[in-house]
Amino acid sequence: MKNLQNIANTIRGLAMDGIQAANSGHPGLPLGMADVATVLWTKFLKHNPQNPLWVDRDRFVLSAGHGSMLIYSLLHLSGYDLSLDELKKFRQWDSKTAGHPEYGHTGGVEATTGPLGQGCGNAVGMALAEKMLASRFNTAEHKIVDHFTYVIASEGEFMEGISHEVFSMAGNHGLGNLIVFYDENFISIEGDTHITYSDDVEKRMEAYGWHVQQINGHDYDEITSATENARNETNKPSVIICKTTIAYGSPNKAGSHEAHGAPLGEDEITLTKSALGIPQDKFYVSDEVREFFADVNVRNASLEDEWNKRLDNYAKTHPDKMEEWNLYLHGELPTNLEQQIKGFESGTAMATRSASGAVLQDLAQALPFLVGGSADLAPSNNTNLKGFGEVGADSFTGRNLHFGVRETGMGSIINGMQLHGGFRVFGATFLVFADYVRPTTRLAALMNLPVIYVYTHDSFYVGEDGPTHQPVETLMSLRVIPNVTVIRPADANETKSAWVAALQNKSGPTALLLTRQNLPILDRSDLAPASNLEKGAYTIWENADSDHDLIIMASGSEVWISLEAGKKLGESGKKIRVISFPSWELFDQQDDAYKAELLPSACRTRLAVEAGWPTGWEKYVGLEGKIVGVDHFGASAPSGVLAEQYGFTPGNIYQEAQDLLA
Repeated sequence: MKNLQNIANTIRGLAMDGIQAANSGHPGLPLGMADVATVLWTKFLKHNPQNPLWVDRDRFVLSAGHGSMLIYSLLHLSGYDLSLDELKKFRQWDSKTAGHPEYGHTGGVEATTGPLGQGCGNAVGMALAEKMLASRFNTAEHKIVDHFTYVIASEGEFMEGISHEVFSMAGNHGLGNLIVFYDENFISIEGDTHITYSDDVEKRMEAYGWHVQQINGHDYDEITSATENARNETNKPSVIICKTTIAYGSPNKAGSHEAHGAPLGEDEITLTKSALGIPQDKFYVSDEVREFFADVNVRNASLEDEWNKRLDNYAKTHPDKMEEWNLYLHGELPTNLEQQIKGFESGTAMATRSASGAVLQDLAQALPFLVGGSADLAPSNNTNLKGFGEVGADSFTGRNLHFGVRETGMGSIINGMQLHGGFRVFGATFLVFADYVRPTTRLAALMNLPVIYVYTHDSFYVGEDGPTHQPVETLMSLRVIPNVTVIRPADANETKSAWVAALQNKSGPTALLLTRQNLPILDRSDLAPASNLEKGAYTIWENADSDHDLIIMASGSEVWISLEAGKKLGESGKKIRVISFPSWELFDQQDDAYKAELLPSACRTRLAVEAGWPTGWEKYVGLEGKIVGVDHFGASAPSGVLAEQYGFTPGNIYQEAQDLLA
């Protein structure tokens, strides 16, 4: 018990000193949850600092990311590549100790957290992925997937709406491998939480189907016993309500909102260290504490050694399964992936959402690790993988995920599944609801996660549902998120190529924007191949290879009307180039020579056509060009009527071009 107390107080000392050195940070949570974290990391957490990416490690998510000095102190003490000097550089330029934990930036950090509640959703995704992998690969003799996901969450997480979405789904799915430590200290930035928040958390979580316990978060025996109970409950996720004191140990600021988001101050740190029995040295770690963690690391390393032996035995006993295991873990794509997807014959019409659905069936056959689902819109999004089963409490062997009407939760859960590893994951909804997914999209981009979003009903062509369901501004808003690749294919065959491009993108999320309405399947015998989509923009048709009078560029459903207008202009003797422009991001990755070839500076007469907010196209059309877009909300009317009213017809594009050429 004394060792545990020494470790917890060492964490408190490191947290106080790091935050004070930065003159910025949140000392309240690290001081309040140090006892819980100490028990978890020294008695239960299965991990190996010498191999932070060990596949069967437990996952630890500090969802309350503002308390980042808690995890940084733990990582340092546990022997991860995080020196004491890095703790001294907390929140400073070029340090590994950012203000909130960042995945990929600091070894041992499993998710980028900070926006409250997101880590909870990530953890649900991690636990779900673990269940799905275990159902595929574990045998009666060999458990090669057998770990827990642990979370520390604050009252802020439980207030945020996303926690309701993801905790509800976790309870429904019976994720018994998920354990949440809820820091209940009744303090938020503005003061006592009861001014706005009086939920009965115990009843709430029980109603979701969770296993619930309440403990004194500063009593090591209670923490230990509750954690053991949670680990033994295999049919329900567990929440341990830890009653704690924010800034525990501080004589003047314990229990006060003043300790939430500001340094304690040098004088108060001196008093706190004295009260806790900590030496006054800054960033003090005793030899006893270091020796204790060294012993813990020996135990954890032996756990990985045992697992490696088990995996070797598994490979000998189940060579076919082992080959599949490696396929899932590495997610490598076949070199001939595009050839494994059927193309589409011209001369007919098909909505790109329907084409995407057909492509997905072929991809499901080619990529066993591809899984995904929709926020209760699979029939409209065309995302059901036919014949591949459902994922739910009764079975985790399927590949179709059902998220319910929980778009924000869906985004966070698929992030967590991707973070866990073993699957390539997509989530689907209508484009207008991308605003609900936006916070999780931003974090996926920040973490370089290759999740895929399938967004259908991508413009005002939704029609009669009216302006509430017509995302005229959403396409452009996705483009401004760094590291998000947006692809809006022009027809069924571009949709096929869009899926290939999305799967090849391993360094960030991809959003596929697809139509509800039918589009002509373009005759590629007369046009450039759809596989050129990989360049982001390409000449789909032209009647001259130089000295163009006009360049027309369009994305998605506006490509075919631009083609018709361009060809009509060509008949009048004008030299016209029509560009299919499905992805700004993919085009911007091309070399300068290709960009100059596609958009030669000699032709400044350019017209962009897109059924969405026009701002942004200026960088491609230039000051002398023109944009046909939609700078207002839509209306409730048949889609054909709206197209006429808003000018998205071949005739109007022809006239706009004529006016530009005049």
